[in-house]
Amino acid sequence: MSWYEHWIRRYEHRRWTTDDNRMVREFDWGLEHLGEVAGGEWLVASKRENEEPREFLREYARGATERSEEWYRADLVGDYRLDGENVLTFTSPLRSAWTENNTVHAQFFPGKRVGPAVLILPNWNAKWHGQAALCHWLQRMGISALKMSLPYHDRRMAKGHERADQLVGPNIGLTLQANRQAVKDARACLSWLEQRGYDRLGILGTSIGSSVGYITLVHDKRVRAGGFFHVSTYFADVVSQGMTTNHVWEGLRHEVSVEELREFWMPISPMPYVQRGMGARRNTFMVYGKYDPTFLPELTQEMLRALRENGAETRTLELPVGHYSLELAPFSWVAGWRMFTYFLEALG
Repeated sequence: MSWYEHWIRRYEHRRWTTDDNRMVREFDWGLEHLGEVAGGEWLVASKRENEEPREFLREYARGATERSEEWYRADLVGDYRLDGENVLTFTSPLRSAWTENNTVHAQFFPGKRVGPAVLILPNWNAKWHGQAALCHWLQRMGISALKMSLPYHDRRMAKGHERADQLVGPNIGLTLQANRQAVKDARACLSWLEQRGYDRLGILGTSIGSSVGYITLVHDKRVRAGGFFHVSTYFADVVSQGMTTNHVWEGLRHEVSVEELREFWMPISPMPYVQRGMGARRNTFMVYGKYDPTFLPELTQEMLRALRENGAETRTLELPVGHYSLELAPFSWVAGWRMFTYFLEALG
């Protein structure tokens, strides 16, 4: 290992050990959080009560993945509200058990003209003002930006929590519901932009925002371009192998295997949709770190191979960084400039 790689890895580890208050939470199947696919009689409440959880989750995940267009459908929203500080709020199309999480909050950064706009989906546990610099950069380049708070984040955080443990946690059903909610909320944001006359839409996702963003892109033809910081395959593989999700895996590893978890969380993983060819002919740009201990490089390479094998011609940029260190100069400048020029070209 070179001195440089050693320095990057030490930086990643230091950031991980000082970042937020992580707790190992109790395992739960969380079946009560799983609603039926609309019109899908393949699931009934009685089966949920009587069937062994593993078999139920396998059937549920298989059906949700096969019927993903319905599972992630774009629902009509009738209560959009933009206040004087350009904060957009509306009721989430998918209700959760936490009232505060059911109001979506997003910050709007209008550009000089109507036309191109990018939906920003931040990283896990991002704060309310996180990634505002990205939005201002896009705004200065003439592209409007709408930054959505992910479920259970900042103003949507559940009472008594310091982190968004519901979005990535050892409660299997709740994690499924929360990520499904994130995609449906993102599609509702795209609908709001469309209603305001924005007809050249893009998505920019970071880390888990990249996962949510890619799944949104392949299910929504309105999105012309997708830019993603950090790339991986299956939700379960990142949770079980990644450094920053070590505490989540600790709550899971005694109850389920990685193979089982990969099946259960199949609908919220990008890979199944890649393998179905849903990413073919979609305009994407993916940036990733060579020394990333969270989205492991071997998982990134597996994802990129799958994209090529299934008809996708995504652009890529590998940088000699990890997960956190992509934020450091000059890497952040390089990644940001390449991403901004990509959207300028893709959205005209």
